[in-house]
Amino acid sequence: MNAPYTLTARPFLRVARAAGLTALLLGGSLAPARAQGVVSPAQDLFNRVNQLIQNEYGGLSGVDRAALTREYQERLDNVCAPAPDTCAEAKAYPVVEAELTALGDEHSFFQTPEDYRDFRASITGGNRLQFGVKLGSLDGQNRVVTEVVPGSAAEEAGLRRGDVLLTIDGKAYTYENLRAAREKGQTITLGAERLGQPLNLTITARESSTVDLPRLSFVPAGTGQAAVIRIPTFLSGGGVAQRVHDLVGQAQARGASGVIVDLRGNTGGSLAECDSAVSAFVPNLTRLARSADGNARTVVSRGTRLEDGRLAGSVRNPNLWSGPMAVLVDEGSASCSEFFAFEIQYARRGPVLGEQTAGVGNTATRVYPVGEGALQLTILNYAKPDGTPYPVSVTPDVVREQNEATTRELTRGVDSLLSAGVDALSGAPTLGLNPFGRP
Repeated sequence: MNAPYTLTARPFLRVARAAGLTALLLGGSLAPARAQGVVSPAQDLFNRVNQLIQNEYGGLSGVDRAALTREYQERLDNVCAPAPDTCAEAKAYPVVEAELTALGDEHSFFQTPEDYRDFRASITGGNRLQFGVKLGSLDGQNRVVTEVVPGSAAEEAGLRRGDVLLTIDGKAYTYENLRAAREKGQTITLGAERLGQPLNLTITARESSTVDLPRLSFVPAGTGQAAVIRIPTFLSGGGVAQRVHDLVGQAQARGASGVIVDLRGNTGGSLAECDSAVSAFVPNLTRLARSADGNARTVVSRGTRLEDGRLAGSVRNPNLWSGPMAVLVDEGSASCSEFFAFEIQYARRGPVLGEQTAGVGNTATRVYPVGEGALQLTILNYAKPDGTPYPVSVTPDVVREQNEATTRELTRGVDSLLSAGVDALSGAPTLGLNPFGRP
């Protein structure tokens, strides 16, 4: 069994079509669920999707799935009526997309071939044509640089967090034109503003790795320094948890007075990576995964993950941060990010600050290749051993709305939520002398 993943559903739609992905298990071939003999490519895809919906779905939807299949079979028959024996696979895409919408589970949806290719690149750390920059909204456009991926074309061009994009090749900036330039691999000149000063930068999108591992920085905190561990994703083809443990070790070596974990905009990824990363801050955690086949128990400690008592992954030289900590989230923090934040809250390990999270933090999904595309389907829901279900979303201990005003502050070099995180460290709890012992 492959490791679970958790992604979010809709905010990440075009990049991976998988916000909320908890369990990426690339399934094998499936026998057609409906007909005897030859079926069209469209019918074959529909059969495979519905076999999975009937047999593997483990989410919380109460929709009658058998009735759903019958209803959308009629729709497919109508679509394919002109050529029922040769109906192209793509004819089924809008039908199964509508069917999954009617299922009423936003974690489950169909990935078109284009979406699936991008998704595979993201989860494996493969290459994709990109600038390597993330943007926030200002004045109705995604135009403020919120993050620059290390080693990317954007970093080499000199873009920095807080830069405001104003023009492209001398014409007024639009996100659509920036995206078009990326898709063509076109060299463009960006007119930008940094802390009120104008500048011009030349940038060309290129095929580069989607790996975006956690990184460490330091900010002033009282008379010392707090470590900021930015976790942009739990994907990146593995290595996230190992990097978090390594960065905690570096923070300890530098004598950091506290640690802030920044999960803003993190749409999820591998639940195994998330769990092992959490164990750098929480001594022990236990979770039940509930499916149609029964319950499975996950126990995580010291970077090691056990599934029903069997080793399911570990990190080298694990570290445990015992000092004060805080976690930053926003409405773009989804799935694995929500699991991470909830485990910190549940363990009373430190405050969570920011906005209520995206709302896909209590289920796991699996991605099944189907035809040229793929089906992302909820297969599990989660609870603590006492039966307490995981929340759909995480409500921060300290609520701070992140909006256009805070984005505008960022253009002036001010990150107000990070500053609030630093302030929260002074009252955050610490671990005892024997964190792995019984309370």
